[in-house]
Amino acid sequence: METTLQLTIDCADPRRLVAFWSEALGYVPEPPPSGHATWRAYWEAAGVPEEELPDGAGDVPESIVDPAGRGPRVWFQLVPEPKAAKNRIHLDLKVGGGREVPLAVRTRRVTATVERLVAAGAGVLRVTDEPDAGSYAVLLQDPEGNEFCVV
Repeated sequence: METTLQLTIDCADPRRLVAFWSEALGYVPEPPPSGHATWRAYWEAAGVPEEELPDGAGDVPESIVDPAGRGPRVWFQLVPEPKAAKNRIHLDLKVGGGREVPLAVRTRRVTATVERLVAAGAGVLRVTDEPDAGSYAVLLQDPEGNEFCVV
């Protein structure tokens, strides 16, 4: 049996996080299966009872996919409760190129990505700038407060 990975992010506003994380990851909103205008239409055709589909569920994409097909699908699951504590797991967006790349180049790449994501709705929580250790990273939060790093 093959195992695949889907990342699920609990949230209050799937539409907002679909837009943000599409920008952050270079992903695209996942289109509904062939023959269906929306995910809701697909779920209804599959027999999901109406009472299990909250208002607006599936009317817009609630998941994103890697257009190259390499990364995992990300599903934004609507939940009633707000985020309450620090994440116990987070994403690292590795844009710097690794330690083989000079620190000044990595820093520029990270900074450019952070600026783009802040413009898209992220907030900066902490900058780790340790040139003696060859390290530069930024801890951010998405529009709903989920922490992630750009390194």
